[in-house]
Amino acid sequence: VQLQAYGGGLVQAGGSLRLTCAASGRTLSSYAVGWFRQAPGKEREFVAAISWSGETTYYADSVKGRFTISRDNAKNTVYLQMNSLKPEDTAVYYCGRGLVGLGYDSADFGSWGQGTLVTVSS
Repeated sequence: VQLQAYGGGLVQAGGSLRLTCAASGRTLSSYAVGWFRQAPGKEREFVAAISWSGETTYYADSVKGRFTISRDNAKNTVYLQMNSLKPEDTAVYYCGRGLVGLGYDSADFGSWGQGTLVTVSS
């Protein structure tokens, strides 16, 4: 299964965006999905993850209370609702399929597609 993230853009600080992770080739419903981001000159970092059923979610402390991960298995998609955006949220956002279930490390995920750029202006 190959994943594709989209929905990024330019937004002012305090604004909102919703990212979508869509799958092609196979169903995504059997897998955990994670969102990660990578800012220029920095390593890829964990943002949020959701179990295959949607019952369990993990968040990085930096986004807790502002971002919400959800999924619609009927549509084979996973979403990342981002509210109260800050300039430090600026990054390319990627989604990945869980390789060993739910996790926090990028090594726990695969099938990365092209990311989507989120730019938050101050």
